Amino acid sequence: MTTSPGPAADLEALLSQLGRWPDVQAPNLFAADAADRLILDTAARELASTGWPSTMAIVGDHYGALAAGALALGSTSVRVHTDSLTARRAIEANVRQLLPDADDLLRFFPLAQVAEQASTILLALPRGLDVLDEQAAALAAVAAPEARLFAGGRIKHMSRSMNQVLAARFARVDVSLARQKSRVLIASDPLPKQPASSFPATATHHVNGTDFTLHAGAGTFGAARLDPGTRLLLEHLPDLSAHAALVDLACGNGSIGVYAALTHPRLQVIASDHSASAVASTLAAAARNGLSDRMTAAQDDALSRLPANSATLITLNPPFHIGNTVTADIAFKLIDDAARVLAPGGVLLCVFNSHLRYRSELARRIGPTAQLARDKTFTVTSSIKES
Repeated sequence: MTTSPGPAADLEALLSQLGRWPDVQAPNLFAADAADRLILDTAARELASTGWPSTMAIVGDHYGALAAGALALGSTSVRVHTDSLTARRAIEANVRQLLPDADDLLRFFPLAQVAEQASTILLALPRGLDVLDEQAAALAAVAAPEARLFAGGRIKHMSRSMNQVLAARFARVDVSLARQKSRVLIASDPLPKQPASSFPATATHHVNGTDFTLHAGAGTFGAARLDPGTRLLLEHLPDLSAHAALVDLACGNGSIGVYAALTHPRLQVIASDHSASAVASTLAAAARNGLSDRMTAAQDDALSRLPANSATLITLNPPFHIGNTVTADIAFKLIDDAARVLAPGGVLLCVFNSHLRYRSELARRIGPTAQLARDKTFTVTSSIKES
C-alpha cells in the first residue's frame, strides 16, 4: 500500500522548483533557503490551532519562497512588500509558473500598507538593525492588535539586538529552536504606543567646497551617509561639461547624481536603482537640493528602460553582495548593461573595493580603463566604450 505525499512534502517540492530569474545565477545561490523553510514551518505549527490565515502579509521575500509557501498552505490573499524590483519580478514569475491558479491572489504594497489589519506577518530578516526597526515600526503601526510576526534568518547573520528591536515594537518576543543554522523570532501583540522612528534620516555633506543634503530611508544603501567609496569618486570627479546627461546606475541615496548636478548646472541626471527605497531617497535628495527639475529616478533592473547606445556618461558604485551572499556577479551584470547603454566613446566612471580588482573586467567588458584615484580601500576608474 502506498500513500500520497503529505503537505510538508508538497511544500518542499514547490520550494525546490523556485527559480532566481531575473537575478543572477550561480551554483552557490538558491531561491529558497533553510530560513525560508523554518519561517513557514514555525508559522504553520504556531497557527495549527486557529488554522492558516486566509490573508497573509509578507515582507522581504527574496524569490517567492514565503509568498508561494503561504499560497500553497491555504492563504487566499497574499500581500507582499519587497524593496527590490528584481525580487518582485522573481516572486511574480515563480507564482505564475508554479501556482498559476493563485496568480491573482498575490498583490504588492508599500511597506506602510502591506500589514494593514493583518493578524499574521512573515518576514525575512534584513541585514541591518536600522532596516529591521524601520520595517517593524511600519508593521506594528497598522497590524491587527493580536498580530504575530514570524521573522527568520540565518543564525550567522542574526544578533540579540534584533530581539531588542522587535521588543521595542511588540509586547512579546519569543525565539524558536535552531534548525539548519536558522532561527525564527516570533513577535506578538504590537504595542499601542510606538517609539519614534529614526528614519528617514537627513545629513549634510561637504565635498570639494560643495555642500549637499541627503534624506534617506534605512533600506537605502548607506541611508543618509556618504560612504567612503562614493566620497572618493566625488573628490576625483572629472569635468563633465561635455556631457548633457549623466546616468547614475545603482544610485543608492542619490549622492553621486546630486553632487554632479550641483557642480555642473546644465547637467541632467537620470538615476535608477532596483531598490524602491533608493529611488525614493534619490528623489528626496533632489528636492532637498533644488534639483527636481534636473533629476529623475526610477526603479529598474539595471538599465532595462534605456535603449542601447543612448548614453555618453554613466556612474556606478556597484554592490558586492546579494542579500547576505558576497558575489561579483551583480556588479558584472550592471557593468554589462552599462556597456550596452553607452554609446561608442561613452564613459563609465566606477568606484569599487580595491581588493575586488574589477579593472581588468572593466577593460574587457567596456573598453580602455584608467585609474583616476585609489586609497587603501577603494579604486576609482574611467572606462571608455570602444566603437
